[in-house]
Amino acid sequence: MTHNKLLILIIAALTAMAVNANAAENNGDGFSFKLYGQVRADLFYNSRSNSETVDGLFYMYPRDHSYDDFGNDLNAKPDGSLYTMYSRLGVNITGPSLANGKIATSGCIEIDFRGGGTNYYMIRLRQAYFNLAWNRSQLLVGQTWHPFYGDVAPEILNLNMGAPYQPFSRAPQIRYRFTDRSFRFTATLLWQSQYLSVGPANNQTGTTSTAKSQNFIKNSCVPEIAVGIDYKSDKWIAGVGADITSIVPRTQAEYNGKTAKVTERITSLSAEAHLKYKSGKWLVAGKTVLGNNFTQASGVGGYAITGIDETTGEQHYAPVKVSATWLNVAYGNKLRPALFLGYLKNLGAGKPVLDVIGTGIGDGLDRLATATAELTYNVPHWKFGVEYMLCNAWYGTVGNEGKVHDTHSVMNHRVVMTAIFQF
Repeated sequence: MTHNKLLILIIAALTAMAVNANAAENNGDGFSFKLYGQVRADLFYNSRSNSETVDGLFYMYPRDHSYDDFGNDLNAKPDGSLYTMYSRLGVNITGPSLANGKIATSGCIEIDFRGGGTNYYMIRLRQAYFNLAWNRSQLLVGQTWHPFYGDVAPEILNLNMGAPYQPFSRAPQIRYRFTDRSFRFTATLLWQSQYLSVGPANNQTGTTSTAKSQNFIKNSCVPEIAVGIDYKSDKWIAGVGADITSIVPRTQAEYNGKTAKVTERITSLSAEAHLKYKSGKWLVAGKTVLGNNFTQASGVGGYAITGIDETTGEQHYAPVKVSATWLNVAYGNKLRPALFLGYLKNLGAGKPVLDVIGTGIGDGLDRLATATAELTYNVPHWKFGVEYMLCNAWYGTVGNEGKVHDTHSVMNHRVVMTAIFQF
């Protein structure tokens, strides 16, 4: 089946469910559907090359200098484009109750068109889950937002939603949530699908070549575990969370011309704290994250090789700590100015290292600072906005304990103009 035919079938199916919702309820099967989505266009400009995904729509930070034979910086070149691939379509589903009406059922299926390719847009599954709710408990099974993304995220135009300062990931998961008055406890088991941990590129040799892969958590046989507690009121959200990730970088090693089966594992603990105030026209929100090998959430980080077995080539590891903090302030409804500030710092591995495996830190990224100012015009079903970003990255030489020294800075200026039709 061609891509266009598949797209037409999916849109037709989702539309048909929404159109026939009333008929389904009248037939007594207990289902109702609500179609939602957006048509979105993003026009952007960068003053230099950057670490990015989705052909530049998902922005991370400026790349380091890369000089040609004549001393010219190859990354000191502007770029920009217009894309609509972050348009999306979804349906919320309310189902018949279970256990004689004691358990409410619901679900969601959501797609967008950023699955890959610059020549055409491919369908990607964003969310797909069902949810069971009873008394003060909820059990969700499927793919949705990572707990560290949570209910506190920057309200900005850039599609990265504050990454790499803000954790950004949707993951397959089993999530239990208990609510008691203003407090909510959440425990989640997570796996990886589209947002992945980083590791050795070929899963065998211990070189600095790195890649993201599902194999690292698949071979682990241990899901990511996240817990959190939140306080919620009409105006405030405050909470903390912790995450344990255990991955297997390699199952075999090529060392001194021999192949050996190895037993490798790195387990790391990450934590976050968040706060949000929203009242009237005011929004003030912030989050701080201490990530240890937390690359599966669109962050900077990874882990270090701390030792090698001279017989088998089996490697020992330590997570690299990365601290990231952001603040978002906005005021207004129809006409809404907003500011975003972010700061990230590589804190190293805390012990002597032989090599570093990671995104950003493997390239010598020491710290990162971002400031943005935006103005949006909002009316029912429509949003128009423009955002200016100044992003400064400090690069240097990775030294002992995975820390970076002898740094220099590179800077990128980014402008984004966005138009969104929401339904």
